[in-house]
Amino acid sequence: MKDSESIIERAIKNEEEAYDFYMDLSRRIGDKEAKDTLLFLAREEKGHKEYLLKYRQAGFTGPSRPVIDYKIAENLVKPDLQKDIQSKDVYLIAANRELNAHNFYKGLAELHPAGDIREMLLRMASEELKHKEKMEYLYANTAFTQTAGG
Repeated sequence: MKDSESIIERAIKNEEEAYDFYMDLSRRIGDKEAKDTLLFLAREEKGHKEYLLKYRQAGFTGPSRPVIDYKIAENLVKPDLQKDIQSKDVYLIAANRELNAHNFYKGLAELHPAGDIREMLLRMASEELKHKEKMEYLYANTAFTQTAGG
């Protein structure tokens, strides 16, 4: 049981770090839409922490929906946080962070046999991939705006 407790504790810490990251980034961007998106992500990470805390007490609580992976974060250079940040950069930075979180949970899940711990980790991986999907969608719509001609 010690192993599963340490996994859950590490996952909770990751969600706390993600929350802090998005809150900090939201204070560094002027664009209201990007700021609102970062605050949304922070709330989502807080919800993940609450899910993990509930899981630690009560156990696994169901599957999640399928996700579309646009693979934008994997194919573009991650913007520099030290530079003047534009909205599109915020979305790409967030997509990369969500990709790392997805890979963290997926990697942990692959280390475990079938069962509740593995299912919980796969659910968390799926949740992070949902966030990546949203960030890549926003990135694509911000970086490649539609012109009047189509």
